[in-house]
Amino acid sequence: MLQLSAAGKRFGPKLLFEDANWLITPNERTGLVGGNGTGKSTLLKVLAGIETLDYGQLTRVKGMTLGYLPQDGLALRGKTVFAECLSVFDHLHALEREAEELTHTLSTADPKSKEYAAAADRYSEIADQLHVHDIYTLDAQVGAVLGGLGFSKEDWERKTEEFSGGWQMRIALAKLLLQKPSLLLLDEPTNHLDLESRNWLENYLHDYPNAFILISHDRYFLDVTVNKTVELWNKRMHTYHGNYEKYITQKEERRTQLMNAYKNQRDRIEALEAFISRFRYQATKAKQVQSRIKELEKIERIEVPEEEATLHFAIPQPPASGRTVIEAQNLRKIYPTPDGGEKLILDNLNFTIERGDRIALVGANGAGKSTLIRLLSQQEEPTGGEIKLGHNALVDFFAQDQYKVLDPAAVMLDDIAAAAPKVPVVELRSLLGCFMFSGDDVFKKLGVLSGGERNRYAMAKMLVSPSNMLLLDEPTNHLDLRAKDVLLDAIRNFTGTVLFVSHDRYFIDGLATRVFEVEDRRLHIYPGNYEDYLWRKQGGPEKVTEQITQSLAPPPLASPAPTPEPTPAAQTAPAKRLNPIKLKQLEDRLRSTEDEIARLESAIEAAEERLGQFTSAEQSQKDAAELDALREKRTATLAQWEDLALALEEQHA
Repeated sequence: MLQLSAAGKRFGPKLLFEDANWLITPNERTGLVGGNGTGKSTLLKVLAGIETLDYGQLTRVKGMTLGYLPQDGLALRGKTVFAECLSVFDHLHALEREAEELTHTLSTADPKSKEYAAAADRYSEIADQLHVHDIYTLDAQVGAVLGGLGFSKEDWERKTEEFSGGWQMRIALAKLLLQKPSLLLLDEPTNHLDLESRNWLENYLHDYPNAFILISHDRYFLDVTVNKTVELWNKRMHTYHGNYEKYITQKEERRTQLMNAYKNQRDRIEALEAFISRFRYQATKAKQVQSRIKELEKIERIEVPEEEATLHFAIPQPPASGRTVIEAQNLRKIYPTPDGGEKLILDNLNFTIERGDRIALVGANGAGKSTLIRLLSQQEEPTGGEIKLGHNALVDFFAQDQYKVLDPAAVMLDDIAAAAPKVPVVELRSLLGCFMFSGDDVFKKLGVLSGGERNRYAMAKMLVSPSNMLLLDEPTNHLDLRAKDVLLDAIRNFTGTVLFVSHDRYFIDGLATRVFEVEDRRLHIYPGNYEDYLWRKQGGPEKVTEQITQSLAPPPLASPAPTPEPTPAAQTAPAKRLNPIKLKQLEDRLRSTEDEIARLESAIEAAEERLGQFTSAEQSQKDAAELDALREKRTATLAQWEDLALALEEQHA
């Protein structure tokens, strides 16, 4: 559909990329990755025709359609949300009106006339187009996409200008998805989506009939949506087949091969240079020396570009809190409405947060996540109930608009050094570099930074001097993949307690030990990470129980006879009761087995996915063997779970 040939682009005096060659096919499902400033967004604009190349050429197949979503900056006005999305089908509605006019022509014209024949041909052509686009389901298509992207039915009739910038971008994304262009170009499409909407978009793109190229800093999203990764690195374009996880593996393999080739070449060059130096002035060796000089001149030197250093920043550990950090009892929050009424947001919440917990707070947009986190940080007072802080609990709150509390007149490096006087300046500059502040950026005043840049800085500042209870509202916003890895690694090694809201699946899965879900004004608590939470939401142990129960059910008798009522003497003697301690151990073993089943299910799913993507016969054999082993272990664990469940059921009977 589209081809880049020897393409190059500059941004002022800076060369972004050169000699880029890329053939984009109709089934393209590609993630575009690279460090900040490498030209990813610029390349997407070039593909969209918004910017031009400085070198090379871009060839596009006639008749293909493009849809481009920028990171932000779009504003829509004048229509309701539903009408705005429906407007992408205006050309179909125009065809529908034309078809009605043609119907009138066909009813009045002479069937033998040229006018009738032309009208009939055009009517048939229009009918085919309307059939292909399923004209009678357009409203349903719009509703499905708006619902998937988090718009309630009440929102559909609101004017687009009533929505914030993030929701405006959702409307723009909805319009693109409804248009179904030949090539969809998405620059950070998940930036303004909550988890539920991201999950929906993952499924939508999985079934998308055409090609798409996307930029995302959400590693999990890339892993489940793309099957090819194109990286801009060292001013060149590098292609890897597979999702983001495979790209990481393949990139490391390529770098290892490059380093081995570089080492072998250096050894050869040094040997040639040593021979030339030793025998240059010996007449008997002149021919050999000249031969080696020519060989040396012909060698194309392998260049090994400097790799970005991986920074592991150790958070200064705070003083320990008591075992119980926060306890909430009968928590309730009501907000007044513009019409003088009241809106209940949270109702009768009871929970305890203990030292060392890493809690992911999830829920649909508007469910009350940010409200709860503001209550816990004492930014707001509850309408009812109480929140108790434990012994020596020190709470630090990172808000979505944390930049508002920064001093705009302060210089960045001076400000962070004042917050952490014991941390060396070199470490502080390395940390700021990881959060995308390099060179002279660290000497800027905070007031000249954008809102997103100030929020990134505020997160870096919190890491150098944290309290022992961190409340983080969207800490990964405005961070690239490298900065997210630094943040994830730092919080994993943090000895305090963390409760966070994030829409990044990889971040949640890598960090959470418990999940708090806000739904219908109540709080539901799940052990484990987001993957475990989804498993339990989708049936979890109950589904396993149902399957086992069905498999254990005895077959029906051919001719069942009525069974007499048993006498007391004939009744089975009750099972021997365990003491409470052993009963508790039995329950703990059952829970542990359930968690193991969940882990095995995830591992089996991952192994099946790897087996479905052929790389080599040897790898396929390894994947198949691993899958068989996992399935055998799952069967054994299910049998163990069955025994434990039956034993526990007897004790409770």
